[in-house]
Amino acid sequence: MRIMVLNCDSFKINYKKMGAGLLCALLLCGCGTEKQIEDKLTDTKSTTFFAMDTVMDIQITGDEELLSEAEQKVVALEKQLSVTEKDSEVSCINRDKIGRLTGDGAKIFAGGMDICAATDGALDLTIYPVLKEWGFTTGEYKVPNDDEINQLLEAVDYNKVEISNLGNDYIDIVLPDDMEIDLGSITKGYTSQMLHDFFKENGVESALINLGGNVQCLGGKLTGEPWKIAIKSPFPDSKDGIIGVLQAEDLAIVTSGGYERYFEEDGKVYWHILDPTTGKPADKGLASVTIVGKDGLRCDGLSTALFVKGLDEAVEYWKNNDDFDMIIVMSNGDVHITEGIAENFALASEYANANLTVETR
Repeated sequence: MRIMVLNCDSFKINYKKMGAGLLCALLLCGCGTEKQIEDKLTDTKSTTFFAMDTVMDIQITGDEELLSEAEQKVVALEKQLSVTEKDSEVSCINRDKIGRLTGDGAKIFAGGMDICAATDGALDLTIYPVLKEWGFTTGEYKVPNDDEINQLLEAVDYNKVEISNLGNDYIDIVLPDDMEIDLGSITKGYTSQMLHDFFKENGVESALINLGGNVQCLGGKLTGEPWKIAIKSPFPDSKDGIIGVLQAEDLAIVTSGGYERYFEEDGKVYWHILDPTTGKPADKGLASVTIVGKDGLRCDGLSTALFVKGLDEAVEYWKNNDDFDMIIVMSNGDVHITEGIAENFALASEYANANLTVETR
């Protein structure tokens, strides 16, 4: 898992780095009677299940039946879109080079293509054949030679996907020969957003949706505190496994890093985040990128795209877009955080001496 959630106060945070507004929010947990708080806490329901190749944890306040409905929604979406599901809409399109995405699938594809265009292809939904060649989708890892990669790259270009009926409840798609699409880089982000909206529409005031590291908060804790989201350290020698903690309410928090899925060959590490221009693992000196915003799908896509872009281009992209913030951990241990969330973030004690830079517009 890329992101952990702390529901206790045992983790040491340097509150001097947090603003007065946040401190007030933390102090408000004493408001109301103990009986009112206790009644709310007993109304908390949770579930854990496996889907989309990860363990998912969801907790809400409200009707427990909503959790069953949520699980059904996730399973149905996986069946519809999984690139490894033989009869999924995505697999049929990849096989026949023509087909239709419907409902949520159409929305996910359209949102993903928007991110592809906005990031100049740093995210590319047509990278799937290259990922397969590296073995990241099969587990049969290998380092392809340059000729193999270059041949596969000829079919990697989201601009070559033919789209019609965009804006309806479905999208018709035609792919060139040898091209395949994969929505895995954005599906969990969309799913967390979908569940957030579903719970909210059904009267849930507080929820924590953790889809294998894609975290989405609905409100804050019932005690009045914000959620404490622990961002996983990307470094294998970390003692506690946490780079820092972010206080969050009504936000999506998504992290991508080379440590998530990788293999080693001849002493070199190869990770699954590929640069679509080279067909090789993106290597711009970043260890992880965490995107924080209101839209789960956008956060998911940008966490990959900005990892590919590297620090300077990622910061420049953030300066030109005001709908997200980010935490970037460099391979050398330096940390960069954007000003919008700087007061809500604290480094873990293990990394207290890391160089922390606050990026400003």
